[in-house]
Amino acid sequence: MQRDMMMRRREIGSRRGFLKSAAAASAAVTMLARNPETEAAVEALAAADGPNDKVRIATIGMGIIGFEDTTCALKVPGVELVAAADLYSGRRERVKEKYGDHVDVCADYREILARKDVDAVLLCVPDHWHAAMSIEAMKAGKPVYCEKPMVQTLDEGPAVIAAQKETKTVFQVGSQYASSIVMDKLRDMIAAGAIGKVNVVEARYNRNSSLGAWQYTLPLDASPETVDWDRFLGKAPRRPFDATRFFRWRNYQDYGTAVAGDLFVHLLTGIHHATGAKGPNKVAAMGGLRYWDDGRDVYDVILSLLDYPKTEAHPAFTVSLQCDFEDGGGDATSFRFVGDEGVVSTDLFSLKLDRGGISWPTPEQELKGYNSVQTFSKAQREAIAAKLEKEPRKGPAKTSYDGPTTFKPPAGYDPRFDHFVKFFTSVRKGDPVYEDAVFGFRAAAPALLCNTSLYESKLIGWDPVAMKVTS
Repeated sequence: MQRDMMMRRREIGSRRGFLKSAAAASAAVTMLARNPETEAAVEALAAADGPNDKVRIATIGMGIIGFEDTTCALKVPGVELVAAADLYSGRRERVKEKYGDHVDVCADYREILARKDVDAVLLCVPDHWHAAMSIEAMKAGKPVYCEKPMVQTLDEGPAVIAAQKETKTVFQVGSQYASSIVMDKLRDMIAAGAIGKVNVVEARYNRNSSLGAWQYTLPLDASPETVDWDRFLGKAPRRPFDATRFFRWRNYQDYGTAVAGDLFVHLLTGIHHATGAKGPNKVAAMGGLRYWDDGRDVYDVILSLLDYPKTEAHPAFTVSLQCDFEDGGGDATSFRFVGDEGVVSTDLFSLKLDRGGISWPTPEQELKGYNSVQTFSKAQREAIAAKLEKEPRKGPAKTSYDGPTTFKPPAGYDPRFDHFVKFFTSVRKGDPVYEDAVFGFRAAAPALLCNTSLYESKLIGWDPVAMKVTS
């Protein structure tokens, strides 16, 4: 991936400094991953880290996630930031402060897509821009790392999938639970029979702070002069400049996808990765705005039930999802995968298997314990006792599983880094995309249906294979 000679001369000095810092960062990060698959990919990327092998990225949207994603991506060997776009002048200034004056900045993302020296783009923009920018970037031949959810509305999904298929451009959704070694371990344990047949999955993503509830600090210089408000609106309804809407866009249906679109997508990504599921066939949700009544038009509490049909990959199971922005017990994310032989629980920092299985009573418990036999006549009690003496006793189901019952990733482990390693390996080597548009839509769609169910107070049918609403 060549750059023109003028660009090389202009940036040669800054690139030398970048190479030195990148080499040091790469060594540290390689020790961080500790995932055999990712380790091998990191080593391969580092080995190919020559001047002509750089993957030169540009980030579109330099909000909180824009900076987090960019910083993480630059830890991957052979990745260099050349440009960034944002609609607020203060963030464009911050890009240069953090990453160097050699990084070009602009307000119009189309300038990024037109650059020949940009090999891949990170899309960290509000949800209502995800589909349009993804499609435009793929058609421009730019590999795309698009933050979740992949789309803002269901009708956008097929177009993004079609664009990836038609352009054959690398497109990966940025929901890093799909690359977590904790979720990998959980998937392997389920496949090995650690919990028997999965029947229920419980997952929650709770918060208990104003910042967690999207009340982000507004800059003091926010104005129509420092913010390109009209460009931000895009397909959203026209309205006068509103700094709160711009900097806290997740609070509004015009630009975001509410709690479910932001956080349920992470939970669903992990569940689908661990079970091999394509999605539910029924979705129901309830909730409302209970605490953060600050002018937002989205809820802050939601509970959802999603029914998954039996497939070749898994038995039928039901998923319970929760997000509470006023959880007085604390900020927490957790999963419980429940089967008929055990339960695997994880908070993503550790994993634990408890194997109890279904309990069967002894004859003594059946005759004299908390059971209906005590209410029968003497003749019936004696007859049942005689019958029990002749019958073989049921006991806990036994499987061949003898694997680990606990797991902890190394200190400082970051699944986002693993996710970026897989993305840049696809960009560099043409490997299959790890979380492509189909996977991304199958995680986003049920989350968006949770919104529809809550707003419209109805049960919704979904075909996870055809990816269409059925009722």
